[in-house]
Amino acid sequence: MTESLFTPLDLRGTTVPNRVMVSPMCQYSAEDGFATEWHRVHLGSRAVGGAGIVMTEATAVSPAGRISPGDLGIWSDDHADALRETVAFMRERGTVPGIQLAHAGRKGSVTPPWDGGDPISLDDGGWEVLAPSAEPYPHAEGEPVPTRAMTRDDMDRVRGQFRLAAERALDVGFQIAEVHLAHGYLLHEFLSPVTNQRDDEYGGDFENRARFPLEVVETVREAWPDDRPVFVRISATDWLPDRPSWDLEDSARLAPLLAEAGADLIDVSSGGIHPEQRVPESGPGYQVPYAERVREATDAAVGAVGGITTPEQADQLIRNERADLAILGREHLRNPYFTLEAAHELGVDIEWPKQYERGRFR
Repeated sequence: MTESLFTPLDLRGTTVPNRVMVSPMCQYSAEDGFATEWHRVHLGSRAVGGAGIVMTEATAVSPAGRISPGDLGIWSDDHADALRETVAFMRERGTVPGIQLAHAGRKGSVTPPWDGGDPISLDDGGWEVLAPSAEPYPHAEGEPVPTRAMTRDDMDRVRGQFRLAAERALDVGFQIAEVHLAHGYLLHEFLSPVTNQRDDEYGGDFENRARFPLEVVETVREAWPDDRPVFVRISATDWLPDRPSWDLEDSARLAPLLAEAGADLIDVSSGGIHPEQRVPESGPGYQVPYAERVREATDAAVGAVGGITTPEQADQLIRNERADLAILGREHLRNPYFTLEAAHELGVDIEWPKQYERGRFR
């Protein structure tokens, strides 16, 4: 039988009720890493809207792993507890809640985007950032954030932070853990030759540059139950064709290694490593071919994100076997109830919240 947008997706012992996922989108609205009422409403309303998976924004595994002071964090039990009721509500609504575990690396210690996204100095409350190499991110404005090349001890510490974050996420009820290997943040920085100039076993050739990200995925998989899936978000390409960089064929080569390390689904995005990237015209589904190529290279499931805006587009993505999951970001900002409306437009009968039945399409 042909799979469609409303065919359940079974990953390990977890069943996702449909193939719609709310993409992780930073809200920059946490207080010292703690979730606020904004997160409760933001995440909860998308669960009410029927999405099969609601993924949190990039959630920092340590204070120094934040992008900005407003980032969500899970570096203590108290931070995890601040998400507990929201996770319970999402599960009550039939949504599978996921958490994206992240470390910003050299892109940390900046203001939120609506304040310019500029570097925050140490004197103004910023922090030293970690990276594979001691080369700061080239911000357009402000002094570069002090950037330290990671030592072996740093790497062990960060792996431990990912493990503890996964354990805390499990304790409060998350069913999916996603490891963030994309968008120019720490683990992507190890993968890309643009940011990794190490001369040890974690730099140089493809195998060495992939080593630490794979170790982190393995660590999260070890901490996560066998019946719950681990996702990994990657940047399929750096969009820097005129210099040594990470590209689509590197991602295709990485995909089976991620599956071997424990990834059950690869969430395929792109870009973010350097401000000089040249992004092609971002029309409908502009990143879907990247997901297709990665899907050809691995037995793991694959999610496509980027310019997916209509029910028909999302449904055809699944029906034509271009991806196993349709991941929508901006469209969910415009319409938290995308999945309910998609079911109506596609002629699929799904359960609505009883409180909203009066407004159901007839």
